[in-house]
Amino acid sequence: MSAIYKVLIVEDDFRVAEINRQFINKMEKFTVVGMAKTGEETIEQLNKSQTLPDLILLDVYIPDVEGLDLLWTIRNHYHEVDVIMMTAAKEVSIIEESIRGGAFDYIVKPIEFERFAWTLERYDRKRRLLTEKEEMDQAEIDRLIGSADAKQASGSANQELPKGIDEITLNTIEDILTKTKDQGITASSLGEKIGVSRSTARRYLEYLVSINVVKTELKYGDVGRPERRYVFS
Repeated sequence: MSAIYKVLIVEDDFRVAEINRQFINKMEKFTVVGMAKTGEETIEQLNKSQTLPDLILLDVYIPDVEGLDLLWTIRNHYHEVDVIMMTAAKEVSIIEESIRGGAFDYIVKPIEFERFAWTLERYDRKRRLLTEKEEMDQAEIDRLIGSADAKQASGSANQELPKGIDEITLNTIEDILTKTKDQGITASSLGEKIGVSRSTARRYLEYLVSINVVKTELKYGDVGRPERRYVFS
């Protein structure tokens, strides 16, 4: 069974916190183990936890904490816990400090689920690479630190993407197709995995067919109409 990543949400706005919780609940490998509204609550939960969370979703603007002090506290005292910044702060100085503080990603509010899901998929890939390997070659290191993602994205986007095709979502779909190998995937199944409608998923898949990245196959079952499945060419 795949690992389940434990997530602590640090957000003082209960409505945003609930949205984040619902986003997490859509991701099969992630589960919310706690929610905190202040820096004090966050540290208290970390101190009392028998098993630390794998990941913290952290807002910059916490009532009892100045700036990114809580991020640095987490990095200094709980360095095995990863942090994703989820905040309305757009100042370059804050973004730069977050990166220097080791944040896995920086997502600006309002959060879009597709962008959020893409980050968690990358996080899962990173963790699996680190736990399944004792040594890595250069290609694996590139995937770990994101160089391979950048290379793949630039390769897919050499031509201008058509209207309605988002690069981040496209990369997420290509990663999912890689995992399905020869089995392929239907538009309905893909839509469920990334949280979009069947028609939206089909639009992306048909775009990949049009640029010869993906091909379609008909799979016949025992009853009913054959399924249209998409696999890498």
